[in-house]
Amino acid sequence: MKRYEDLSHRKAKCLLHVTDRHGNPVADTSLRLRQTKHEFLFGCGAFDFMAYANAADAVHTPSTANSTAGAANTMDTALKDRIDKWLALYNYGTLPFYWGRFEPKEGDPQTKSLFRTARFLREHNVTVKGHPLCWHTVCADWLMKYDNQTILEKQLRRINREVTTFRGIIDIWDVINEVVIMPIFDKYDNAVTRICKDLGRVGIVKETFAAAKAANPGSQLLINDFNTSIAYEILIDGCLQAGVPIDTIGIQSHQHQGYWGAEKLEEVLERYEHFGLPIHFTENTLVSGSLIPPEIEDLNDFQVTEWPSTPEGEERQRKQTEEMYRILFAHPQVTAITGWDFADGAWLNAPSGVIRKDNSIKPVYEMLKHLIKEEWWTDCEIRTDANGVVEAEGFKGDYLLSIPGQDETSRESGIPGQDEASDQNEARGLSAKLKLTAGLSEAQIILG
Repeated sequence: MKRYEDLSHRKAKCLLHVTDRHGNPVADTSLRLRQTKHEFLFGCGAFDFMAYANAADAVHTPSTANSTAGAANTMDTALKDRIDKWLALYNYGTLPFYWGRFEPKEGDPQTKSLFRTARFLREHNVTVKGHPLCWHTVCADWLMKYDNQTILEKQLRRINREVTTFRGIIDIWDVINEVVIMPIFDKYDNAVTRICKDLGRVGIVKETFAAAKAANPGSQLLINDFNTSIAYEILIDGCLQAGVPIDTIGIQSHQHQGYWGAEKLEEVLERYEHFGLPIHFTENTLVSGSLIPPEIEDLNDFQVTEWPSTPEGEERQRKQTEEMYRILFAHPQVTAITGWDFADGAWLNAPSGVIRKDNSIKPVYEMLKHLIKEEWWTDCEIRTDANGVVEAEGFKGDYLLSIPGQDETSRESGIPGQDEASDQNEARGLSAKLKLTAGLSEAQIILG
């Protein structure tokens, strides 16, 4: 088994030349280097934000601005508590674009509510992914009245519409979902399986990716699947050989029937790393209760009214999640991990969240917070030399550089009318944003 202590590839160094806004070196000064966001994407399903962000948007419209405080007090406090706990842990959220729910009636997409939600997340320093643009499940029923050529045309127009509309707000997309099973899916008839049978797996991937890339050339496009067998490898290889612009490989890891374990995780990583592409673990689930029986082939067939979390299950969930995150974070090509359910009782009514139904936190939440915001987080003091130069080192991501004990304010907070003799003091009350990332070895930092 591999070791996971070496995280040097997750860190970066940068030589900082620190000056005040007039170019004078901030010399012999202790500075606080405080991380504000990871470059690595620690994510979770952000479906709960739909109700919250749209309620908040209604509250903050100009016509109700004077009653904002009163309206906010009436908002569901339990939902706000859930949102606050989510934001305290994650920097990456997946939003639902299932066509059948996004556009239940042709020509009436739920664009406004999704846009409000995505904008709300971005305003809270969260990177957003849309999921998915093409999938045979939760497909729009109204497509069934059209012939296959028309279905394809509408599918491609749908991709163009969403990727164009959300450009700059959502620039990461699961373009197509579960293609391995798509042409042979037979639980019920649907429009996407029909066109996949016509085009073939590589054909439909090529068409959908071309539409998404044309709509936003700067987007990050994923292919996503739960099937991690050689069939998925063959599909990806065929797509790349056909020139499909796959940016990232998405791997689902719903483990309702039991933890994969370190050995399988390593085996899956070894088989997909040879493509040389970033890898996202896009949908991860580990339950804190009983497991789905192994004879159940489709997890959606497991329907229960109660599925309790147990103390023993919660401890198991914590240990397994920690091992999994350590393995994935240590792998250089893994750039994102997404837990699927934030709270228990979501998909399949499973005890699959990091918090319980009543919003109380589970051991897995505390463990993840320790990893993400403490062990894998940089918050330290560094000191400039006589020329205002200092080397900064930390986990890749966004930072705030400031004087310890001083207000971390913006340049606008400086006191007007100060003369040049007090420039150094002015700088000491200010802060600057910076980024530590690969390839940035030196930077000019202006405090103020």
